[in-house]
Amino acid sequence: MMSHTYTVKGMTCDHCARSVTEEVSKVAGAVEVTVDLKAGEVTVTSTGPVDDQAVAEAVEEAGYEVVTA
Repeated sequence: MMSHTYTVKGMTCDHCARSVTEEVSKVAGAVEVTVDLKAGEVTVTSTGPVDDQAVAEAVEEAGYEVVTA
């Protein structure tokens, strides 16, 4: 298993976390999605490499934004 953590802007409540989890769970290869509201992070555990762009698009679909360096 692999995991990758993304910083997400705008998540503040449990509803935010559920929305992001629901959308990111649809990304190919994603096995588990964990949201840390306090840190503003989403961790995706997968069976292999995950398309970062697909994760960003899923987060945007939920109404939030992945912060890129």
